Amino acid sequence: MTTRPARSAVAVRTGLVAALAAAVAVGSYDYFSTAGSGSGASASGDGTSVSGPSTPSDGDNPTGVAPFTTADVGACLTWDITGDGTVSRFQQADCSAEHRFEISARENLATYPSSEFGENAPIPDLTRQAQLREELCHTPTVRYLEGRFDPAGRYSIAPILPPAEAWAAGDRTMLCGIQSTDANGTPVLTAGPAAEQDQAVVAEPGACLFVDESRSLRTVDCAADHQLETTLVVDLAPVFPEGTPSIEDQDNHLRDVCFQAGVDYLGSDENLYQSTLQPYWGTLPETSWVGGSRSVNCSLVFADEAGGFATLNGSARDGREGFTINGQPPAEQPERNPLREPAA
Repeated sequence: MTTRPARSAVAVRTGLVAALAAAVAVGSYDYFSTAGSGSGASASGDGTSVSGPSTPSDGDNPTGVAPFTTADVGACLTWDITGDGTVSRFQQADCSAEHRFEISARENLATYPSSEFGENAPIPDLTRQAQLREELCHTPTVRYLEGRFDPAGRYSIAPILPPAEAWAAGDRTMLCGIQSTDANGTPVLTAGPAAEQDQAVVAEPGACLFVDESRSLRTVDCAADHQLETTLVVDLAPVFPEGTPSIEDQDNHLRDVCFQAGVDYLGSDENLYQSTLQPYWGTLPETSWVGGSRSVNCSLVFADEAGGFATLNGSARDGREGFTINGQPPAEQPERNPLREPAA
């Protein structure tokens, strides 16, 4: 049985969780504030907007479904995104199929108790959109999800405003909804109603994760610098079917699971020993569990003497000659006594 990384590394893990949440918000801002040059306005989880095409014409909407501006609560929307960030073909989609946005509320800004959104008012800027998200979208979205919303999870709450032409013509409809974005803030395709999904943010086994200077956690090629190499996704739901598990209970379960995950990932206990890396895992706080998150990652890290995670380069699967720790190969390890054979 292995032990957890040093206490200092646990503090770093807490920072990484915060960094992951920050990565979603910061990435959303970067993407939505720079994407496209059309006339639509869609907003990220932090209320920033994206320009896109106006309501699709029949030629842009071959599926025959109603344009997204007519969508009501419970409907899902999708659109195409090209490699350069151009968005097009806004349309409604079946929520059981792939989509980028699920509507939780419709708000008519014309009824807002002020003249702020009057006949000749300009479309709200990014700061005001962020405020509207908190004022008008947050509560009805959490209610729509029946309380199952993890603010640190894979989904974010966002508003969508009418296309510029529609706004100028007097349309003051704002759609509130929920979406999932990648590290660059691009809304990604998901399938199934959000309320039925595991909301945890996890990486697939083999993924390498890097925390950059802006504290954004992102997946990188393992040949690039990183701090964590993922070995397993663990679903805690069947392990703790009743109530919210304490961090201690999660630790007690994950300690053995993630040690074995490291062994399996690298091929043997000896390979794990020679790598000098330590098994490492995330846990879910009560707010995340209640909010609908159930999964965590097991990873491999190297907790350095400074109290943080060392910089890894290359995959630990390539053996001691295939990766470095802070620019150096893993330290030579003394030969261990042979493991005892299990009793008959």
